[in-house]
Amino acid sequence: MFTNLRGFAMVGLLVVAGCATSTEAPNPGLPPSTAGAPEISDEAAGHLCEMMAPDLDNWRAQGVTVARVSFNATVQNWAARSGGINVAVARNREVIDTVTQQHCADVRQQAVQALNVPDLASALAGV
Repeated sequence: MFTNLRGFAMVGLLVVAGCATSTEAPNPGLPPSTAGAPEISDEAAGHLCEMMAPDLDNWRAQGVTVARVSFNATVQNWAARSGGINVAVARNREVIDTVTQQHCADVRQQAVQALNVPDLASALAGV
């Protein structure tokens, strides 16, 4: 009987462990627009600009590789705070360029230079 109980416990742990390895968010935030990109409110766009601006000097000082990692962390933090749209942003990286161009073109340009990329989408990890 103890062997059967241990077997059931192992099966239960494997099922739970299998579920815990998923990286796909169950609800990736706001529904995508007709173009497939997430809808970003003006308030959320402004918040992204506010989060990026103070990091510009750090990104310049860190070097390109570390700066890109830090930039990704900033964008993912922002996406999580903006309705959990991380997966949608990762699948539609160009939305970050669109939003920053519209709401803080100067911050976007400085970030592009600090990250040494042609656009912000190029610096983002995606799926």
